[in-house]
Amino acid sequence: MTADAFEDLEVTRLGDVELVTINRPEVRNALRFRTYDELERVVRQTTARCLVITGADPAFCSGDDVREVMGGGAGDEPVAVAPRLTPAADALLHTDVPVVAAVNGAAVGWGMELALMCDLRVASERARFGELFVLRGLCTDVPGLVRLAQLVGRETAAELLFTGEVIDAARAKDIGLVGRVVAHDDLVPTALELAQRIAANPPLAVQRIKAGLREAVDPDWRALGEWVSRSLAELFRTEDHREGVRAFLEKRPPRYVGR
Repeated sequence: MTADAFEDLEVTRLGDVELVTINRPEVRNALRFRTYDELERVVRQTTARCLVITGADPAFCSGDDVREVMGGGAGDEPVAVAPRLTPAADALLHTDVPVVAAVNGAAVGWGMELALMCDLRVASERARFGELFVLRGLCTDVPGLVRLAQLVGRETAAELLFTGEVIDAARAKDIGLVGRVVAHDDLVPTALELAQRIAANPPLAVQRIKAGLREAVDPDWRALGEWVSRSLAELFRTEDHREGVRAFLEKRPPRYVGR
């Protein structure tokens, strides 16, 4: 896989580890449709024994590009597709290659979902986490419904999901959302060291362990993805969703009406 195959990602091979950097710093690494496509491709096509995913400073990933993916609050609906798990999420949730998140800044919206889909999370002291979907009149993707509750417990997950609160790295560590917090300059070296330790182990055994964890503790991701897709299709049509997006773009408090 060549680096020039991607526009929104920077992919660097370091022995048996691949470092994947979302490289749209001018929009805090917001995800457009191209970014989703490239994430799916890099995960499905990798020949590495372990992946590390990070973002170009100052953010890890600020979630969906509001203007492209959500239509800027103009009422445009996404292109109609059959209900399904997001293809990038499908790739991440079903790969047998271990994935480490190096969270260098804000991981909010689908950026937090991306961190949750990784097997391990190393956070910079500058990291921030937030499930912002409710503030846009939407529901979370599948990792926020399952992985978040697995990591922090149902009650804490419900609080984060219902409020859209953004938490700092220290609280994320306290509640079990991340495994470790390190100085910002040590983040990528620490994540790469962890990935290299994993990659040094017998790859077939590591892959079977990851597949076993999926069998033991994960739901049917594709069935849940269909439910989320149907729910989002309904919520995208609501006035509250359009108001949430407009309020964000106009930098003002939203006025929700419940329809």
